Amino acid sequence: MVKTATFEALLESLIEDGDGWLFNLEGKQYRITDRDEVRQIAESHNYIIIY
Repeated sequence: MVKTATFEALLESLIEDGDGWLFNLEGKQYRITDRDEVRQIAESHNYIIIY
């Protein structure tokens, strides 16, 4: 299955929590400190990122 996401949509899904951001993808929650980490996480879930 091909999964795609825009980088903007991934960034819009971030929730700021004071120490960084929370990012949820496919039922898994990640705590990140750099917003660019969403790209690596999405790619690890086999997403193709559209910029």
